[in-house]
Amino acid sequence: MISIHPAQLQDWLKAAETQTPPGALPVVLDVREPWELQTASVKANGFQLLHMPMRSVPARYLELDRNQPIACLCHHGARSAQVAHFLTNQGFAHIVNIHGGIHAWSHELDPTVPVY
Repeated sequence: MISIHPAQLQDWLKAAETQTPPGALPVVLDVREPWELQTASVKANGFQLLHMPMRSVPARYLELDRNQPIACLCHHGARSAQVAHFLTNQGFAHIVNIHGGIHAWSHELDPTVPVY
């Protein structure tokens, strides 16, 4: 499984353009709980932001496009790493984990995102 730091997201998005179906955007899949989204959330810029809590992924992963680049995001990177591993095992082709999660996102990309 590939991990990227939030500071590497723009480079990943640029590389993902070649793998993204026409008319679509790469996906940042936020696997945190709803209360976490209310506490801190990222702004979609150059990507589609989807929310699918980790516990719901096994029942909902077929809602995702197997060929679309997906970067998994959680609080610190552990849950998103598990989801990235699961999706890779289900045949998804372009999956990365955002190492450090939204906590690192706040420090590396957008300090307006609250840390919790």
